[in-house]
Amino acid sequence: MHTFQTYPSDLFEVNPFVKIGKEWMLVTAGTPEKANALTASWGGLGVLWGKNVAFIFIRDSRYTKEFIDQNDTFSMNFFEEKYKNDLKYFGAVSGRQEDKFKTSGLTLNNHDGIPFVDEGSLILLCKKMAAVPITKETFSDISIDEKWYANADLNNYHTMYIGEVTEILAR
Repeated sequence: MHTFQTYPSDLFEVNPFVKIGKEWMLVTAGTPEKANALTASWGGLGVLWGKNVAFIFIRDSRYTKEFIDQNDTFSMNFFEEKYKNDLKYFGAVSGRQEDKFKTSGLTLNNHDGIPFVDEGSLILLCKKMAAVPITKETFSDISIDEKWYANADLNNYHTMYIGEVTEILAR
């Protein structure tokens, strides 16, 4: 297990377009005994309801969604470039079929009961505040539905989870 330190939110500087959209993250949820993670490249950071928040989008079909729905917390885990193949693996394989942590060699850890991935370099620990289903009816631009929710993903919509960032861990 690696050593993390709490990082003060008022000193936190990150480009979310790069960190989330290009470098990706593992979203981890569950309990210290049983958790799952998935690769995500959609989300954001900001302020809502007077809190520092993160928001993530998880498709209805994803196994990790069950863990987020059943628990009050989740983590956003960011990695150095050398872990990119692990992130690809976590995005391609379902935890329903195999234990992704055992197969990948990444280590599940927890902080105050919130699961996270020990090899990460930056971890956002989040307390779930809201779960907002995205449906076809919510789009002002119908081309979004045509592009992102057709063919293999027909009706496989996302839920947007908004979480208060309760702690930031960094190396």
